[in-house]
Amino acid sequence: MWCHKLLHLQSRLQNLMKRGDIGQALHLSNFKSLFSLSTHWRHTSSKSVNCTWLQHEDHLELQYANAVMRFDYVWLRDHCRSASCYNSKTHQRSLDTASVDLCIKPKTIRLNESTLIFTWPDGHVTRYDLDWLVKNSYEGQKLKVIQPRILWNAELYQQAQVPAIDFQSLLETNDELKKFLQNLLLYGIAFVENVPPTQEHTEKLAERISLIRETIYGRMWYFTSDFSRGDTAYTKLALDRHTDTTYFQEPCGYNNYDRAVINTVPYDVVHRWYTAHRTLTTELRRPENELWVKLKPGKVLFIDNW
Repeated sequence: MWCHKLLHLQSRLQNLMKRGDIGQALHLSNFKSLFSLSTHWRHTSSKSVNCTWLQHEDHLELQYANAVMRFDYVWLRDHCRSASCYNSKTHQRSLDTASVDLCIKPKTIRLNESTLIFTWPDGHVTRYDLDWLVKNSYEGQKLKVIQPRILWNAELYQQAQVPAIDFQSLLETNDELKKFLQNLLLYGIAFVENVPPTQEHTEKLAERISLIRETIYGRMWYFTSDFSRGDTAYTKLALDRHTDTTYFQEPCGYNNYDRAVINTVPYDVVHRWYTAHRTLTTELRRPENELWVKLKPGKVLFIDNW
């Protein structure tokens, strides 16, 4: 918006000069100079730190470490790490966020070496290390190297030839645990072999990987073919692609078998749901997206349903 105003003023200034209206042109020229000063970039005086910033009406625009970042002024006051605002020992905030003026603006901003210093209207001073701002900015988060993930299909996974991890090695060495976790995070599935086929050893393996969550079925249980349980999973009937515990507050994923009656949305939304369901089901049932594995006693499959 400011750029558009400046361009408009510059265009008017040039037209007035061409027409010879010097008085009006000088008036606009002075106004333009004042207007430019209000949006002037502040440059650091330190030669060792290449940092510039621009104070907008409601946020700070900061250029540093090959990144352009924008920080809301309320955010900058709220995240103050001074002793009165933040307990560095417990890593808990002491400042009441609701007490921060939603229209707050810093009175002054200056740089001391690699620390950006804000003075607020009430005199409170906030100091931020520039690298901390980069690390905790929205733009900095986007630049972070996150754990890579491969959206595999059957062919990709088979070509990768990801080896299964040995049970005993997984229990005894962190290197094997690291390999397992890398496979699980990368592909969403990972295998462990040579596991003694008992509930106790399966539980021991699960605890090495993560925490076991209590469910309505208990902590650990045996799974057998028993229709008295009242669940299709305990029968010999074929099961389509699904995940379990969809009736939990934090389910593993989606399960068409356990889906309740759709009665919480109007009819037009219901039809959109069925359309979306059809799209999802079609994608899930593509043969190229299926990986068939026959598990035998001693081989455990871990799945990241998310």
